[in-house]
Amino acid sequence: MAFPRKEKDVSDFVAARHIDEEISFVRNDHEVNGTIHKILENSVIVKISEEDADLIGVASNMTVVAHKNYSVS
Repeated sequence: MAFPRKEKDVSDFVAARHIDEEISFVRNDHEVNGTIHKILENSVIVKISEEDADLIGVASNMTVVAHKNYSVS
C-alpha cells in the first residue's frame, strides 16, 4: 500500500536554488566553493574540486551541505 506524499512548504531561499548554481560553505575551517548537483529537502549535494575534497578530508568530490550552512556566491 502506498501513501501519497505530503506537500511540504519550502522556504523562499530553498525555492530559489537551482542546479549548477555556485555556492560556498565552511568545513573544517576551510572555505569551499562548489556547484549544486542535486537539491534535497534539507540539503544540497555539491560538486567540489578534488583539491578542496582533499583539503576538507572527504572521500570524493561530492558532499552534502545543509541549506542553513551555505551561501550563494
